[in-house]
Parts: sequence; C-alpha cells; structure tokens
Amino acid sequence: MAGRIEHANVTVADPDATAAMLSDLFGWHVRWSGPSIHGGRSVHVGTDDDYLALYAGPAARGQSAAPDSYVTKGGLNHIGIVVDDLDAAEARVTARGYEAHSHADYEPGRRFYFREENGIEIEVVSYG
Repeated sequence: MAGRIEHANVTVADPDATAAMLSDLFGWHVRWSGPSIHGGRSVHVGTDDDYLALYAGPAARGQSAAPDSYVTKGGLNHIGIVVDDLDAAEARVTARGYEAHSHADYEPGRRFYFREENGIEIEVVSYG
C-alpha cells in the first residue's frame, strides 16, 4: 500500500484566523482545536481525510516570517491545494485581497500561487 500525506503542521501567528481564511477559500472545516505542545494552540483545518495543523506557540506569536524557504534547508516552499474550479478559486483569493501570481498551465494542470499573512505561499491547482 502506498502512503499518503495526512497532514502538515505549520506555525502561524493566529491559528484561528488562518483556519477561517482557509475554510473560506477552500470549503474546509475545523476538525479540532485546542491546547498543544509548549503552551501553544493548534487548529486542524481541512477535509475529513487530510488537513493542515496550524500551530502558534508562545514564542511564535508576534514573530516575523521565516527567511526565504527556497534557500533555507528544511524550509516549507509552498502548500499545494487542488480545486475543481481554478477561476472561481482565484476570484475568492483576490476578493480577500491576496495577489495571485505565477500563473501556469502545464501538465498535469493549471495553477497559480499566492502568499498569505504568515508568509506561507499557497499553490492552487486544478487538474480538470
């Protein structure tokens, strides 16, 4: 049996705000939220099958974004999210004030990227 990614855990300034944004953009829901490691707080947001764990610890609150992930060993370069309707997703992204960039159309699908408040780049892709 092949493995699959069940979740990724990223540090953000405000897990509840980031979860609300992701839910609004991608139709996700909060699966769990509560206290977590090092006196922090986590929110698990996604689908019934997979999710992002959004974490804020005491030291993370108010910190600036991490250095450029593309030159930092172990850095998170982007999170890819598959949608059925890329144009509708881009409309939701831009309506929230994010700037869509790096549009591309190559096999196996069309895509664009945007960077959210925590400095995390999100790739939105459609294979349809």
